Amino acid sequence: MASILVVDNSIFMRNFVGDMIHQLGHKVIAEATNGEEAVEQYQKYTPDLVTMDITMEKMSGIDALRAIKRINPEAKIIMCSSIATKSNTLEALKEGAVDFIVKPIELKQLIKSLNRAGLAGRT
Repeated sequence: MASILVVDNSIFMRNFVGDMIHQLGHKVIAEATNGEEAVEQYQKYTPDLVTMDITMEKMSGIDALRAIKRINPEAKIIMCSSIATKSNTLEALKEGAVDFIVKPIELKQLIKSLNRAGLAGRT
């Protein structure tokens, strides 16, 4: 079972992603509503994986990705956004995201992303 931090400014999306994570046999150990909280929660819990929205208040998902990667260069982060421009997708991957999921998130895509992160088979 992988421990996962879910970061999104929408409670609906946090619950939606969290439900899929539980369905796949993993555990949501913390949630965050913005990039600053994401960095704080990452430091507190050191999860196996982070799912991260891009557009958030206080600190964007890309900036939070960079901050978490400075804390732990091996951190596994999947970016999730409804704004899937080529530039933000490439930037997220360049900064070290293991994958980029376009919202609305589908279970099949989450499974593929967990496979890329090396976590799909962990129970």
